[in-house]
Amino acid sequence: MSQLFEPVKFRDVDIRNRAWVSPMCQYSATDGVPDDWHLVHLGQFATGGAGLVISEASAVTPEGRISPGDTGLYNDEQVAAWKRITAFIRAQGAASGVQLAHAGRKASTSAPWEGGHSLSAEDGGWTTVSSTGEAFGQLTAPRALSTEEVAALPGRFAGAARRADEAGFDVVELHFAHGYLAHQFYSPLVNDRTDEYGGDFDGRVRLLLEITEAVREVWPAGKPLFARISATDWTEDGWSGADSARLAGLLSARGVDLVDASTGGALPGVSIPVGAGYQVPYARRIKQESGVPTGAVGMITSPEQAEEIVASGSADSVLLARELLRDPHWPLHAADRLRADSLWPRQYERAAR
Repeated sequence: MSQLFEPVKFRDVDIRNRAWVSPMCQYSATDGVPDDWHLVHLGQFATGGAGLVISEASAVTPEGRISPGDTGLYNDEQVAAWKRITAFIRAQGAASGVQLAHAGRKASTSAPWEGGHSLSAEDGGWTTVSSTGEAFGQLTAPRALSTEEVAALPGRFAGAARRADEAGFDVVELHFAHGYLAHQFYSPLVNDRTDEYGGDFDGRVRLLLEITEAVREVWPAGKPLFARISATDWTEDGWSGADSARLAGLLSARGVDLVDASTGGALPGVSIPVGAGYQVPYARRIKQESGVPTGAVGMITSPEQAEEIVASGSADSVLLARELLRDPHWPLHAADRLRADSLWPRQYERAAR
């Protein structure tokens, strides 16, 4: 029996298997509103057999978008557009999730295929904000948030979580990774503050815990809350695996049900040993040391590799991105390879015979 294709339940939400869709930015929305591209992009993964389809990083404020093409959850028009997408995903038997995010100093950029550079106001950009006034690489330097502005951020995430519930999402994932705003606070490589949101470990994670508490308060008790973190900065003086295990316990105590363990992104130019399953050890360490369920992500490509990760207890799920872009029906093919029960939609069953 394949453990990758065993159902799993978080709170009141049943997820049909452990092969999930990792959030993937599409840079294709208008004013934060998802459209037909997002319906087809995400819908194909639901028909392809994924257990949980997590939508791209969706900003909690307009200035929290990575680019003008990012989706959001800060107004009613966005909620209405997301409802159509979550309804389709649910009709295919998958659960739907959304990643709530704020890009901080990595915001206001062009799409990757347009260079990913900072945008001027004339080109549709805006002033970015961060824990610091220092720039990320060649991007325009941000404005450091005041203490009062930082304290207001959890309310922005809570507002987006309310809209996520209204839009029909089953899971919210808090984006605390990849050098975006939350990571700009907890990484000692970035946070140079002297107020209560800086300094030692407790000060640097304070914003994350306040966001988690604010979201958990408004997010329905029966719906799971996940958090994606960068489990290491890949430098000796940066955030570490030990820090991540400690943070996971604090997040769990405030209602987080799973930690999605990614890595990196705080600084440009860091050497990362990318290879097959290179981030899996961090998911395993966090789970073992904190007791919190984890998701593994990064260079997971084959059904056998994914099965081993779950069967060995390294993580409770695997999240795929590029491999699903190459093959949106990866879970269907993986189930066949691993001799799991068929997930094929009725419309496609003749192709599975």
